[in-house]
Parts: sequence; structure tokens; C-alpha cells
Amino acid sequence: MSIEIWLNPACTKCRTAVAELDAAGADYTVRRYLDDPPTAAELGEVVARLGLEPWDVARPKEAREAGIDLPREPSARQAWLEALAAAPRAIQRPILTASDGTTVVGRDPESLDRVIRQG
Repeated sequence: MSIEIWLNPACTKCRTAVAELDAAGADYTVRRYLDDPPTAAELGEVVARLGLEPWDVARPKEAREAGIDLPREPSARQAWLEALAAAPRAIQRPILTASDGTTVVGRDPESLDRVIRQG
């Protein structure tokens, strides 16, 4: 089993997540999502696995800076996915997905632990 981590190397939480993966001896691949942005479809799959809506994984400040001003309602879901794919800096980080589909926004030790156990 393995884990994919979407990260920004400049992010402290991302560096912490990588350190935790290394400490656990986890097999993982890195996706620098600012250099290799997810498509709207990929982002839609990740958000679905998280059990969230696209606006739930948006970083408020970065979304505002990117001009993302959309209603937080189901009818705007696709527009959110497309806007976040076009402005990946506005996506929460790090996002980790284990090979069994377990997906978390790894900003806290509990979330990291959950995906490492599954990875």
C-alpha cells in the first residue's frame, strides 16, 4: 500500500506531514500540486473521498486573492472545482490519499495518523 501527498514544499504543515510519513516508514509519492495542479475532475474525486464540498477545502484568504467569489451551494459545485483547479494555491494542504482511498487534509496529527495506518 502507498500514499499520495499533495503538498507545497514551502508549507510548514506539508513538511510536518512528510516528516511523519518518513518516521512511519510509509511508502509515498509527492505531488507538488502548485507545479502539477489537479484537474477539476481529480479535485472532485478527492473532495468526494473527503466527504466534503469544494468550498470546504478552499483556503479563504487565497480564494479571495484568486477572485473566487462563488456561492457555497450544490449548484456552484462544478464552478468551485474549476476555480480551485485554476488557482491551486487556494486548495488546503497537505492532502493525503492512501491506496485504499482513505483521504485526509493532513493538518493535524490525528488525520495524519489515520492515513498512515491505512497507507
